[in-house]
Amino acid sequence: MTDTRLFPSFDGGAPAPAPVAPAVRIDRVSKRFGTGPLVLDDISLDIAPGEFVCLLGASGCGKSTLLNLIAGLDAPSAGSIQTPAEGSAVMFQESALMPWLSAQRNVELALRLRGVPRGERGEKSLALLDTVGLKDAAARRPHELSGGMRQRVALARALAQDRPVLLMDEPFAALDAITRDVLHEELERVWLQTGRSIVFVTHNVREAARLGQRVVLLGSRPGRVAREWRINAHPGRRIESPDVAALSREITAHLRKEISRNAA
Repeated sequence: MTDTRLFPSFDGGAPAPAPVAPAVRIDRVSKRFGTGPLVLDDISLDIAPGEFVCLLGASGCGKSTLLNLIAGLDAPSAGSIQTPAEGSAVMFQESALMPWLSAQRNVELALRLRGVPRGERGEKSLALLDTVGLKDAAARRPHELSGGMRQRVALARALAQDRPVLLMDEPFAALDAITRDVLHEELERVWLQTGRSIVFVTHNVREAARLGQRVVLLGSRPGRVAREWRINAHPGRRIESPDVAALSREITAHLRKEISRNAA
C-alpha cells in the first residue's frame, strides 16, 4: 500500500509527464539461501532516476539481502532485477578504507579501477573530497580521521566509481547522533548535486523519514513490501522537524504492527 497524502496537489488539466524508465526495476523477486526458508518473497519495486529511496524494516527482514541483489553481489531465486548497464556503487556500514593509504589515495584507487588515467586521478580525487568537505584532509590516513570523516571518504570513493545508482547499507549506524545529523545534510547536498539514484537501507525510522523521497517498509519472514510513503521533501528538513517527527510516528506504528504480526 502506498501513502501519497504527502504529495502536493497538481492541476488536473496539466498534461501528464512522459513516462521515464526506472533506474532500477525489481520484478517479483524472491530469495532463499540453499534449502532454507524464503528471505524475500515476491518483491516488486521501481526506483526512478535521481530518486532517494529508503528501505526500512526490523532486523532480519531482508533489507541488506535486497541491496546485495540490486548490487549484483548475489542472484535472486526467482524474478528479475534490471539496473543500469554502468552498474551500482555500494557503500557499507564500515568505511573499509585501506589503512596504509591516505584519504586521497583511497579515492584514487577507485578512479584507477575505473580506468581513469593516472594524470587525471589527483585532480579528480581532490574534487571528490571537496564535494564531501574533506579536501583539507586529503593527506591524512584513516586512523587520523574521525568515524564521520572516514564515512565521508568512503562516500567520495563510492562517487568516484561514477555509477548512476548508489546503494548504501546503514552507512551511518555506528555514528553518534550529532555526526549522523551532519552527514545527513552532507548526503542530501551530494545527492542534489550529483543526481544519483540512492537506495538507502536503515533500521532508523527517523533517518528514513528525514532522508527519503520515498520510504519502503518491509515486513519480515519472509520480507515483503508492507507499505510505502512518498514524501514531499523540502529544503531545511531536519531530523527534529515537526513533519519528520509526525511521519516517524506513523511509520513506527506500522512497523510495530509488522513486528507483532511476525511474532504471533
